[in-house]
Amino acid sequence: MIRFSEVVLAGHPDKFCDAVADAVLAACYEADPEAYCQVEVSAWSDQVWMSGGIVTRTPLTRSLQEIVVAAGRNIGYTQGNWIDAGRYNVVSTICQMVDDPTRWTTRVNDQAICIGWAGCDERTGFLPPEHFLAHWFRSALEAAFRGGPLASEGPDGKILVRMREEGDAWVLEHVLATAQQREQTAFVDFAAGVGEVLMTAYERLRERDPRWRSGWGDVQLMLNPNGPLLNGGSDGDNGQTGRKLVMDFYGPRVPIGGGALSGKDFSHIDRCGAIAARAAAIGAVRSGASECKVILAYAPNVPEPLEIVFEMEGRGLKPPKAWFSHPSIVEHAKSTAFKMQRDRWPYFFAESLFD
Repeated sequence: MIRFSEVVLAGHPDKFCDAVADAVLAACYEADPEAYCQVEVSAWSDQVWMSGGIVTRTPLTRSLQEIVVAAGRNIGYTQGNWIDAGRYNVVSTICQMVDDPTRWTTRVNDQAICIGWAGCDERTGFLPPEHFLAHWFRSALEAAFRGGPLASEGPDGKILVRMREEGDAWVLEHVLATAQQREQTAFVDFAAGVGEVLMTAYERLRERDPRWRSGWGDVQLMLNPNGPLLNGGSDGDNGQTGRKLVMDFYGPRVPIGGGALSGKDFSHIDRCGAIAARAAAIGAVRSGASECKVILAYAPNVPEPLEIVFEMEGRGLKPPKAWFSHPSIVEHAKSTAFKMQRDRWPYFFAESLFD
């Protein structure tokens, strides 16, 4: 079976917008642990537009401009890069209210279908192997840009992988990577450096998981087929919150529910429901199932789901219905998700493997 998956790096403008949206959420939770937040972010060139609403009992301690700049610099939009986050012009229509947010956060405030999936095992983060592999390469390149052999290059880029799945044997056939570089770096040297990072990451993966059967010499590698990518980030493409949902979840193999994973506080049912469904699916696989998909359906102002469906290969444990009640999954999401400032993929890919 041929499998494909792809991801974008942290400097891609869509992921930059996601990072900004969740940085706003983090600032809201710093001001009020029960904060309400729903924001959208767009970016193009040196412009960032923000909309939505936030409610906290005390005002935020930082301005939205400061939050945008800090989020951008955290992912590599620094002086000397094609994009310098300090030069962004931020236009906001976010409604910032100082009020009691629990009027909006203590109940299911929308309808939602939430899907969680898990398969394989810890060595793939319970993700489909092709999607795990794409994230593995992403993490390696991001680490190389942050302070490794490609320091100060990037941070924009994309990765696509193609593999053959033959039971428990996984044969990597093709890697396509496009990455941003600085003007002063020779393209040939940069491409060679990217190839070296990918090769090292793959060999490291094979050492810890023998299911990856093909050697690197058998992999077809394509690097920056369009030539040098200089004007990355929002100067090369526009960005929008929540536009990489399939990448943020499980890749193209697994269906996803509605709702984005960035910019919403954890009382929003589509966000906390997705986290809960994923946790339940992982629990089923840990306890014996080979694969599990969990489907949840919620109605406004009804704390427990209308329906819970487990589609499972093998036998695994299922939480009781009360575990999926809104108060329960909000607390679970918050306890899981405060890692979000450390890791931009904190629920569906468990760690940044090359930190």
